[in-house]
Amino acid sequence: MYFRVVAAVALMASASAAFADEISEAIDQARKSYQSGDLGNAKQSLDLASQLVAQKNAERFAALMPAPLSGWKADDVQTAAGGGYGFGGSTASRTYTNAKDEQVNLKITGDSALISQYAAIIANPMIAGMAGKVVLIGKERAIRDKNGDINMIVLTKYLITVDGSGPAAAKLSYAQAIDLTKLAKL
Repeated sequence: MYFRVVAAVALMASASAAFADEISEAIDQARKSYQSGDLGNAKQSLDLASQLVAQKNAERFAALMPAPLSGWKADDVQTAAGGGYGFGGSTASRTYTNAKDEQVNLKITGDSALISQYAAIIANPMIAGMAGKVVLIGKERAIRDKNGDINMIVLTKYLITVDGSGPAAAKLSYAQAIDLTKLAKL
């Protein structure tokens, strides 16, 4: 048993190191291409590095998805990385379903320029109040609409969206189940 645990840890560490090496290699290739005057290849290498970082961020978000609440089951976490244009961002999402076939969808998004624009809305209580009820989740301000859907910004870097056909109380519970302290440290 001990050997299996050590082997698993070593495998995860080497996979993480390999991923980090891919990012470093892409950045190094971009630098070399830039220094040699090959701007096209420099841009492609930087785009690749940006995409690899976005993928890594999405995987980190996936690790923060909470376990299903009592009476609920969860689908596998889905991740996506939209690249370096600032709009798509890195995302992790998961759908939770109860016995009544009601669903709660949880999504964490980062690496998007649109988040800072939405953060300005949430930061202004008057404007946020027009979009829904302002609620606190931990120390973070969020907007809960008439359906109980929740949108929350963490550190003006991450957008958390909780929506679906499930009850408002379940949506709030899933939003509260996210480890916001860990998310803030990413």
